[in-house]
Amino acid sequence: MSLEARPYLKSVSLLHDKIENRDAFPFTLPVIRNFEKLDFHSDVTFLVGENGSGKSTLIEAIAGLMRLNAEGGSKDFGFSTRATHTELHKYLRPSKSYKMPRDSFFLRAESFYNVASYVEDAANLDRYGGKSLHHQSHGESFWSLISNRFHGNGLYILDEPEAALSPSRQIALLRLMHELIGMESQFIIATHSPILLSYPNALIYEIREGYLCTVPYEETEHYQVTKRFLLDHKRHLAAIMDDSE
Repeated sequence: MSLEARPYLKSVSLLHDKIENRDAFPFTLPVIRNFEKLDFHSDVTFLVGENGSGKSTLIEAIAGLMRLNAEGGSKDFGFSTRATHTELHKYLRPSKSYKMPRDSFFLRAESFYNVASYVEDAANLDRYGGKSLHHQSHGESFWSLISNRFHGNGLYILDEPEAALSPSRQIALLRLMHELIGMESQFIIATHSPILLSYPNALIYEIREGYLCTVPYEETEHYQVTKRFLLDHKRHLAAIMDDSE
């Protein structure tokens, strides 16, 4: 494949002039109100930020823009348990490669149960490891889907996958991502995991004071907080306990 074929999704921009009500969610979120354009890495792009900062809202809209099911799945996952997703994707304009991915999937820990139920009822289980996803633990079924369903030549959008994966499985996911990137895949991931964020040469956007800022791995808040805690966890715990009294 030509190097120019990736990233499959080059960038997305917000069509501010098309927004009818700026006082409606999600346009009230500072990161959306200040959003102009987001460029993607050919291999891995991360979105990080505090809870409620808007990263999951943005990544859900990116998935919707690529016509992936808002609760998770591929383009042919035609189900909706509850329509809670926003209409943000309708106000995004994509810039795409001349070549589209052969595979695509949106995977989010939050609504994985709904995806597993759809797979159980409507899909071929052989594509997902041959065993009911509901007959495995959350982490096992999540990993089974990733390791069996992601085939390469794909655009894979993940929302907080670490919520279902142990640290060792997160490391395994890094290995699998690397293999799939070697098979011409692109990843866009919203995460809190300093393990996943360590993927070499990834493009990291951190939401800071309502703006998307590119930052090196070691300068992300997730890395800094985790490092400080692990290097001297007893002192940090003592301070936390003292403050709570």
